[in-house]
Amino acid sequence: MNRRFPGELPPTAGLPLRWRDFLPGPAPLERTLAGLFDTPPMQLECSGTSALRIALQALQQRQPQRRGVIVPAYTCPLVAIAVHSLGLEPRLCDLAPGHFDFDPDALAALCDADTLAVVPTHLGGRVADVERACAIAARHGAFVVEDAAQALGALDHGRSVGLRGDVGLFSLAAGKGLSLFEGGLLLTRDSELREALAHASRTQAGSDWRWELRRSVELLGLAACYRPSLLPLVYGRPLRRALAAGDPEEAVGDVFPLRIPQHRVGRWRRGIGHRAAARLPAFLAQGRVRARHWKERLRALPGLQVHDDRPDTQGVWPVLMLQLPDAARRDAALARLWTRGLGVSRMFIHALPDYAYLRGIVPAMDMPNARDFAARTLTIGNSPWLDEARFEAIVEELRAVLAA
Repeated sequence: MNRRFPGELPPTAGLPLRWRDFLPGPAPLERTLAGLFDTPPMQLECSGTSALRIALQALQQRQPQRRGVIVPAYTCPLVAIAVHSLGLEPRLCDLAPGHFDFDPDALAALCDADTLAVVPTHLGGRVADVERACAIAARHGAFVVEDAAQALGALDHGRSVGLRGDVGLFSLAAGKGLSLFEGGLLLTRDSELREALAHASRTQAGSDWRWELRRSVELLGLAACYRPSLLPLVYGRPLRRALAAGDPEEAVGDVFPLRIPQHRVGRWRRGIGHRAAARLPAFLAQGRVRARHWKERLRALPGLQVHDDRPDTQGVWPVLMLQLPDAARRDAALARLWTRGLGVSRMFIHALPDYAYLRGIVPAMDMPNARDFAARTLTIGNSPWLDEARFEAIVEELRAVLAA
């Protein structure tokens, strides 16, 4: 534990829950969020992964002869697991050099008449170029599913992300802004597709009191422990134990079961989300203000790249996503910062082909840009508890590593 700064900061910025959120009352969460972000009606699922699975199932019913789903070679392993769980084929597309988005030439070469869907990803709250992905997919009649799991509240040309493609999805998992501990949202501009998504959900996600009880208890634990004074117990100690054992995948939570739970979200958790959602726009706006301040400080460090918003987009900022000049200096920075309780971490440990437990799910392929991105990237959690003194401690370590 870092004695200079008591407590532990989270690796992402989640909206803290209040005790009043847990009182009985109305539960129109989906309608509330659609109104806040000016979207078509939203559909609530038990997780972002379940939402992706339901979206792909609905799209497959429209194009049953197609099996390929193109995903970034650097993304959450749950994306590949969801695709594989439906008997579909995850096809990995390399990233653009030094970026999290698709390499457009690689995407164009990969997309064909067997492609069911392309899944551009708004990573870390940054907005991907979905318009370009849509243009490539349209040449082959493929659908586009926007993975906005980390980007609820982000804007693309003044509209919510998730609306450029055929289907958009958001996550309500722990640390993803608004949280039900686990939850997901689907939306689409197409009314017929909206009904197909609802039908797929009805056939896949039934009531399951055991899962709902578990998630309710976990949400209570999140509300109680999501603060610097208690995070050392529930986050810091497991992190340090996994790193000491040489298991960075476990440290960031990259190892997932291959079975995807699917069940309905209960009224009580929906009500909690509904009440907390009223504070979400202000919370996201404050996060943007903090990020703008931190970005200016980080840009003064030579050789450090801070991933920022593209023109005409406004992302959300659960984290600041940084790239160092090479893997050695990224690793040196993590050695100085990862266990100090300052919110410094990694997004995902590997490119998808490099997870041993995904063998048989994703093909073994050389994805040089995705591997380079994984090797040079670290994140700083943009939580409300990140103050000037803690941030200066991070900057000092980064400056020393970059000068080495």
